[in-house]
Amino acid sequence: MAILWGGLFRLGSMLALSVLLLVQLSDAAKNFEDVRCKCICPPYKDNSGHIYNKNISQKDCDCLHVVEPMPVLGPDVEAYCLRCECKYEERSSVTIKVTIIIYLSILGLLLLYMVYLTLVEPILKRRLFGHSQLIQSDDDIGDHQPFANAHDVLARSRSRANVLNKVEYAQQRWKLQVQEQRKSVFDRHVVLS
Repeated sequence: MAILWGGLFRLGSMLALSVLLLVQLSDAAKNFEDVRCKCICPPYKDNSGHIYNKNISQKDCDCLHVVEPMPVLGPDVEAYCLRCECKYEERSSVTIKVTIIIYLSILGLLLLYMVYLTLVEPILKRRLFGHSQLIQSDDDIGDHQPFANAHDVLARSRSRANVLNKVEYAQQRWKLQVQEQRKSVFDRHVVLS
């Protein structure tokens, strides 16, 4: 268990360091892909509509600087540019990167928790409850509710900490509720409220 918490602590510290490093690198050199001018030009005479993107400053965000090559010549350039709608767009790639790192970290923690639940928890249950308590008696063989004796097993277990007993009891109660809902929906076709 100590190894698991040590690994989680290392993961958290590496995450914090990587976020700080990412923020400093992004502040040091502004990425040119974070800003752009986007011009949407509708059809004009023989030319079809087109969308133009260019990485330029906000003061130069107009049709004359963005639209290259200009599809019309001479006096039609001004009329064509008046029809174009140009917008300056800016995004924060640092925010996007930090959000993705946080999302992947949460996903990793959930994966570690799943590994704990599938591998470590059954081993702990066998040690704490003993093999004889997990085997069903002859009276329980015909029982269709697999978690029916969970309350008895929890009541007999005094070696576990009080907090773990509460968590285990809540988990077993939830499993019983889910099983009852499944029986109601699938067998009796009744939806519980």
